[in-house]
Amino acid sequence: MRDQTISRERRDLLETLDKHRGFLRQTIDGMTEEQARTTSTASALCLAAIVKHVTAVERTWREFICVGAQAFAHSSPESYAAEWAVGADQTVAGLLTAYAAEAAQTDAVVVSVPDLDAEHLLPEAPWFPAGAAWSARRVVLHLIAETAQHAGHADIIRETIDGAKTMG
Repeated sequence: MRDQTISRERRDLLETLDKHRGFLRQTIDGMTEEQARTTSTASALCLAAIVKHVTAVERTWREFICVGAQAFAHSSPESYAAEWAVGADQTVAGLLTAYAAEAAQTDAVVVSVPDLDAEHLLPEAPWFPAGAAWSARRVVLHLIAETAQHAGHADIIRETIDGAKTMG
């Protein structure tokens, strides 16, 4: 159970994020290494790559809460592609351990950030309006949306591989 001294809002945000993390973890539970790397739909997505990507998303956006757009200083098309590439030396267990570690750090930042209204300018990018800023709260909402979206992708991939469904 989360620390009861944090605000209801922070608790609600973190519990919602954790629920969707759980859905994602559930989709990969019991899969072999080969199955976790299977691209079973028309896209190139696989379960292991989704977990790897969402781990990077947690890290980058958590850093954004702390330091702003500087968190994206090392972002490039190559680094983005690497988020989706699962190396032969990477295991499902290792990916899930890394995901859990990043999630725990994100949770700690959300609990400790002094003000969820504190905001930073977004990095310059074609998908962000010029001069736009996001608050810490907006970042957590983005993490919830991103995690939920990818958990849905993972559910479809898993169902295509072996018929198992996360939520049904």
